[in-house]
Amino acid sequence: MSVTVVGSIAYDRVKTPFGERERMLGGAATHFALAASFFDQVRVVGPVGDDFADLETLKLRGTNVDDVEHVPGGKTFFWHGEYGWDLNSRDTHDTQLGVFETFEPKLGEASKDAEILFLANIQPDVQRAVREQSRASFVAMDSMNLWIEIARDSLVQTIAGVDCVILNDAELRQLTGKPNLFTAAREVLAMGPSVVVAKQGEYGAALVTESEFFSLPAYPLETVVDPTGAGDTFAGGFVGHLARRPGDYRTAMAYGTALASFNVEEFGTERVARLTAAEIDRRIEELRAITRL
Repeated sequence: MSVTVVGSIAYDRVKTPFGERERMLGGAATHFALAASFFDQVRVVGPVGDDFADLETLKLRGTNVDDVEHVPGGKTFFWHGEYGWDLNSRDTHDTQLGVFETFEPKLGEASKDAEILFLANIQPDVQRAVREQSRASFVAMDSMNLWIEIARDSLVQTIAGVDCVILNDAELRQLTGKPNLFTAAREVLAMGPSVVVAKQGEYGAALVTESEFFSLPAYPLETVVDPTGAGDTFAGGFVGHLARRPGDYRTAMAYGTALASFNVEEFGTERVARLTAAEIDRRIEELRAITRL
């Protein structure tokens, strides 16, 4: 199965207690594609400006960039942030939307025909417009607290049209007003999806369907350098595995967890860009050993 991802392609300036980068490749669609490309062909849909110079990195492992839109005279989306000492909190110093501000995704025929669609974190109205263009049989989506706060009705309408929702645990509670994670996930299932994944950062992730609950801890790491893009990398591993093995949600959780653990070991896309399939498989086996009773 092929996978289409629609979302941001960006440059980030990031500072953590372990170093900083003045300008590094980022964006939700970028992190997702680099992870999902280990499993099947990925097609990226997103806008870039005249300053974008990392197309070859985006094309790693055969990722298709035909629907990456170059906007003449524009600048690529830019984010500047700084993480606290435990990497669980961050401050945003600057956000420049650039060409992303007026982004109206246009899917080519091959992108429309992809069997799986991932709607990265963009405005719910835009996500829904993309969904209407796509002929995918399985659609997953991400969102964020901002859209819950200012566009909740639109977000709920978008959620009703997808198969899988991937949010962090705080966002699930905010969206539903339920303090219990399991109850919150059940309420989102009632909105229409068949799968809800709750990202829990350093504590792992949980999956809820009508018939099962599955939880997996994060892979234990002694070195965590930069969490930027970890959630999108998790989604890329999760959805990418489903392209290869539809319905195998538990193993998909393991691949998402493994890919995210590599992502945070270095800044931005540095580690995942040179990652090998053999390294991922070894970490999957280590996760099996860690979680076996």
